[in-house]
Amino acid sequence: MSNETKENEEVDLGSLFVILGKGFKNLFHFFGTLFKNLFHFLIQILLFLKSNIIKLSIATVVGALIGVFIEFKSETKYEGNLYVKPNFSSSRQLYNNIQFYNDLVKQKNNVLLASIFKISPEDAKSLKTFAIQPVINENDILTSYDDLTQSIDSLTVKSYSYIKFQNAFTKFDYKIHEISVTATKNNVFEKLSTSIISSIINNDYFKNLKKINKANLLRTDALLKKNLEQADSLHYVYKKVLIEESKKSNSGTSIDLGNNDVKSSNRELKLFEANLELNESLIDVNKDLSEKSEVINIVSNFQPIGHKVKEIKKNKIFQLGLLGFSFMVVFLLLIKLNYFLNNYKN
Repeated sequence: MSNETKENEEVDLGSLFVILGKGFKNLFHFFGTLFKNLFHFLIQILLFLKSNIIKLSIATVVGALIGVFIEFKSETKYEGNLYVKPNFSSSRQLYNNIQFYNDLVKQKNNVLLASIFKISPEDAKSLKTFAIQPVINENDILTSYDDLTQSIDSLTVKSYSYIKFQNAFTKFDYKIHEISVTATKNNVFEKLSTSIISSIINNDYFKNLKKINKANLLRTDALLKKNLEQADSLHYVYKKVLIEESKKSNSGTSIDLGNNDVKSSNRELKLFEANLELNESLIDVNKDLSEKSEVINIVSNFQPIGHKVKEIKKNKIFQLGLLGFSFMVVFLLLIKLNYFLNNYKN
């Protein structure tokens, strides 16, 4: 009976090794085929480029020459950047305003642009684009999630993971945002920031939020200072009591000195911790007062003179050269596709 069991176990082990061997063989075969096909695909691309290098070069050069002509004809563009830190969830309104300004530029409504920014029609005409984007900082997501976990109960936190919070985090939720303006005049940017900021801070809704928030912070600040004074006074009184008790113990009237020392140190520690918590709360309130005293804070203003746009992705020579190359690739592939379809039909 034992020999039969032994033989069965050996058969089972043998079958297992056979299955594992086949599995590894299929896996290696899969990766081998995959790499072989990728290598074949790469070779096909290189052969395509080699056989059509002249056509592709001509298309790229023609596109680049057209880009040179457009660059030569078009005016030199300059760019200015404004970095802001919105409060009270005002970033969404800021994005809407910037989109509105950009739409006015596209519509060439220079009269309204001049009126909004209080600039001359000539300066308004020089404006070419308005854009805004968040300054991506992963730390903003971490700190926002930390603030959320501290403001809600532990059961809710467990049901709302960091990944879920990160997926729900939008461009409006980042702390700092970059406003970019391009123009054909290099000295127009500094005149724009006042109107951009005023469009937000003069909003009645945000003005009211700012007023209420400031009043609450000032009230909290006064209360914390009062509590801190009371804690200091209590600490002073407690020290006097300890000195008196120490004098009594020296005169021999105290019996349980060990217990009294432990209780005294515990009370003093609690007073110290309370004092520390009040100081930390006061620091947080003062930080909020400094950061949220305005609806929107300017982190870095426009420079008096804008910098010349030199980014390659905005260069017409590069753009049209790449477009010519891409167009020729698509054209040649369509010819090949047409040839394949004709042969397939035959």
